[in-house]
Amino acid sequence: MTVAGLLLAHGAGGDRDHRLFLAMEAELDLPVRRMNFPYRAEGRRGPPDRGPKLIQAVLHEVQQFTAELDVPAERLVLGGRSMGGRICSMAVAEGLGAAGLVLLSYPLHPVGKPERLRVDHFADLAAPTLFINGDRDPFGTPEEVDREIPSIPGPVDLHWLVGQRHDPKAEFDKEIIEVVGRFIHGL
Repeated sequence: MTVAGLLLAHGAGGDRDHRLFLAMEAELDLPVRRMNFPYRAEGRRGPPDRGPKLIQAVLHEVQQFTAELDVPAERLVLGGRSMGGRICSMAVAEGLGAAGLVLLSYPLHPVGKPERLRVDHFADLAAPTLFINGDRDPFGTPEEVDREIPSIPGPVDLHWLVGQRHDPKAEFDKEIIEVVGRFIHGL
């Protein structure tokens, strides 16, 4: 089955026009839909809405995108940066169909609070999942991520950006897009 499109959701402080999302839309050879969560669409900078409202927004965007492309959700790859990728993964764990997940700078835990892991839903992720993180990300070290990944039953690919933190520098955009493109092509 060919992937029909990629849905990207922004991080807590970002929006649909993040430079990486725009570059992915320009460079990847498939339709890309960049979404704003409701609080951002309403012009609020933050804090983000609660999880259930964010998940509903992803479900709505997937419904719109699948109707536009005339395909089932199982032909879409879902994901995004930080909170956006996390919310997409939670929606998939709750039963939303997807060809795969692209999680950019996944926030494994809040900064300085490694005991508050955001992994309860990992055991319900059967879709192929790609993590792309900076190896100096304060939201999850390589050791912490490596420790939690085995709880995901589906296939997992992990790509580390050397020397990068939670918001990788623009010069890493090309590397990220190439890794995402290979992942999607391999589905």
